[in-house]
This record gives sequence, structure tokens and C-alpha cells, in this order.
Amino acid sequence: MISTTGEYALRAAVYLAQHHGSPKTTAQIAEGTQVPQGYLSKVLQAMVRAELIHGQRGLGGGFTLQREPSKINILQVLKAVDAAPQRIKRCPLGHKGHTSLCPLHKLLDQSIATTENAFRQTDLQTLLKSTDGITALCDK
Repeated sequence: MISTTGEYALRAAVYLAQHHGSPKTTAQIAEGTQVPQGYLSKVLQAMVRAELIHGQRGLGGGFTLQREPSKINILQVLKAVDAAPQRIKRCPLGHKGHTSLCPLHKLLDQSIATTENAFRQTDLQTLLKSTDGITALCDK
């Protein structure tokens, strides 16, 4: 499951990819993504720190992607806001005798690894391509 912060970051990233090259204000992004503006501001600042987006103040300012949508993947967006899936590296129960993962936690970690890989292989441009007529961010 992706956290609310991760969901909001992905919505913002997709919105900026849809409007690539055209700066968008926090208010515009909030309206287009249905994300609360105050929460969105924090998400956007984290994405600026991660160098995924650029923020420009003043007249004609706003946020834009730092790279082409095809050069930014879902995992990068989630990592920018600390929402990436967390791999299981040691026994979550803290048992000292468990030097490797038990079958249950090994299975869970493999599932997380598969999800992480899918997120790494899916870029924003791919999310903009509709194969069934439904766009990434539906109209209200």
C-alpha cells in the first residue's frame, strides 16, 4: 500500500508531466489533483529537494519537472517523499537466532521487490499513455 503522501506526490508528478514545460502554481496543482493545498506544499518541497521538480517564485513562476517525463520513474517520486516500499532485511520480530528471513518474511520481501522493480520500470510518460480511454488524472 502506498501512503497518502506517496499518492499525493504521484498525482502532482503526473499533473506536472501532463503540463510539461508550463509552470503550475501550488493552487493549480492542488485543484488539478484534488490534493489539499497545505499538504501539497510540503510534498512539492520534498520533490524540489530531491531535484525532481523545480520551483520558481514570482510572476510567471510555479513548478515544473526538472527532466523529461520519460526520465522520472514512480520509485524516484516515492523515494522523494519517503514513501517507497521498504524491503525486509532482517527479522521484523527481532529474534537474534534468525540470521536469514523466515519463509513468510522472505515471501513478503520478494513481493516488495517485485513492486519496487515495477515502480522503477514505470516512468511518468508511460502513465500519461492511456490504452483504455481513461486518463491518469480524471476530470472532476
